[in-house]
Amino acid sequence: MNIGVIGLGNMGSGMAATLAKKSFPVFGFDLSSQALEAIATQGVTPVAQFAELVALCDVVILSLPKALHVEQVCLGHHQSTESILALGKPGLIVIDTTTSEAQTSRKVAAELAKQGIEFLDAPVSGGPAGAASGTMSMVIGGKESTLATVMPILAAMSTTQVHIGDVGAGNIAKIANNLLCAAHLITTAEVVSLAQHAGVDADKVLAGINAGSGRSGVSQVNFAKWILNDTYNSGFTMGLMRKDVGLAQNLCETLNLSLPLSETVMDLWRQSSESLADNEDFNAIVKLSDSQLY
Repeated sequence: MNIGVIGLGNMGSGMAATLAKKSFPVFGFDLSSQALEAIATQGVTPVAQFAELVALCDVVILSLPKALHVEQVCLGHHQSTESILALGKPGLIVIDTTTSEAQTSRKVAAELAKQGIEFLDAPVSGGPAGAASGTMSMVIGGKESTLATVMPILAAMSTTQVHIGDVGAGNIAKIANNLLCAAHLITTAEVVSLAQHAGVDADKVLAGINAGSGRSGVSQVNFAKWILNDTYNSGFTMGLMRKDVGLAQNLCETLNLSLPLSETVMDLWRQSSESLADNEDFNAIVKLSDSQLY
């Protein structure tokens, strides 16, 4: 199957290059000419025209900033001819790796289905390094039969694939995951600060936490890899995490849920914009807990 990747940013370019390294025929499209030039050096065929990429491919992978971009690419603007809906042939499969919204995925899937085009929401975790190395994890919403068809592609892109349920379920699982990550960064920063001020070394207390029930991906990976060594270069920004936390907040409001601790986390991330710019690394949120330690 010919694979197209739409959106060649940090994540999309890594996924495209990974698939190309594993001998899949991969075509890439992006509005940026620089991104197209860069991907050509990774074994991916750059395609400058959207319509050409859609015509060439049996599977299209989306790696876009937000849900609104997914809807625009898939459904177009006011019945635009530049959309997957208008250009895609029956049997085309769209895999959306964007951290998007369930209602958008369901709307897009329903419209594409009218043209015989299948859709999976498959948001990813692992950052640019995971995309480039094929070690991401994916949470997936959509039909089991569609998933089975593209599983060789997903297995080449990632080490873990979890089928959550129908279309939109992957989006909800990803929002839940990122809200926990956002919370863990703050709670772990606070307990490490607590230990340091009580005379216990940060590395040692983290070793203890990671051997116990309080561990998380943040305590096991983020602190050693990007925080305590003061590198803050994960490739995922404050702005992106604020967007994802905002998606969680929107979902809570839509469902009319009261989640007091989550609401506090959401408030802290929103308030962080006063001192931490959108382009800073998302791990920098820990600096608000203890500016002397971090």
